[in-house]
Amino acid sequence: MLFILSVLVAIGTFVAWQAARKSAGTNTIARGSSAIFGAAALLFALVAFSQAFTVIPAGHVGIVDFFGTVEDKTLSPGINFVNPMAKVVTYSAQTKEHKESMQVLSREGLTIGLELSVLYRLNPDSAASIYKKIFGGDYEDVILVPQFRSISRAVTASFQASALYSTERERLSESVQSELAKVVAVRGIIVEATPLRNVALPSQLTEAIEQKQRADQESQRMEFILTKEKQEADRKRIEARGIADFQTIVAAGISEQLLRWKGIEATLKIAESTNAKVIIIGSGKDGLPIILDTK
Repeated sequence: MLFILSVLVAIGTFVAWQAARKSAGTNTIARGSSAIFGAAALLFALVAFSQAFTVIPAGHVGIVDFFGTVEDKTLSPGINFVNPMAKVVTYSAQTKEHKESMQVLSREGLTIGLELSVLYRLNPDSAASIYKKIFGGDYEDVILVPQFRSISRAVTASFQASALYSTERERLSESVQSELAKVVAVRGIIVEATPLRNVALPSQLTEAIEQKQRADQESQRMEFILTKEKQEADRKRIEARGIADFQTIVAAGISEQLLRWKGIEATLKIAESTNAKVIIIGSGKDGLPIILDTK
């Protein structure tokens, strides 16, 4: 280890520096050698001292492994004082994404192409446990990815393929996230989301669904037209009823005497006009009109 090597070299150079200083006297070369040994001793002492500190990057945690003994407490980001003889293993606690493209079966047994992603991160409090229990500490390939594939297939098998074409995609994504989170949370992995990127249905099913949607849209359009025509017929019926009622009211108020009186009034107005030459005022007893010459 660098710490042990630095300590040994620092001790050796320090001893050499002491010996060279005692024998230097007025010898210029000996004094130069003494200075070199002294500088080397100081340099390696600083290197050995620096091994007692470690820097954990932002978004990471550190695990201290002292000859197989792993501390449960993890190191937080920044400068940390550690046993210089111990090994420090760094784990990322930042959010990561894993993408999967797989062929799965629907409830009807149809093969569906599924493209899913999982956003996850390590629980810092579980980093030491993962380091101790999982070979190589590779929790993604050992735990997360196999469970993600298995749960995605199991959840999709409970959905009908036609439902995934439109309305059920969000529910599928939420179901995968919920089931996966329950399984991996106990192992120290936090699942943030499982976005569904694409669903590829069989071409025959896609065409059938699109035809059904077009038929539904045409049916809705015809229903709208029929409703509009019915409303227009009702409007015209109400309008005709209003005109009929108006004519009935007017006819009830018209009598023969009223019409004769209105005719006399109109005749008088024409007779009084300066432009009138001949006046027709109705008919006599024989049915012929009575014509008056105003001249």
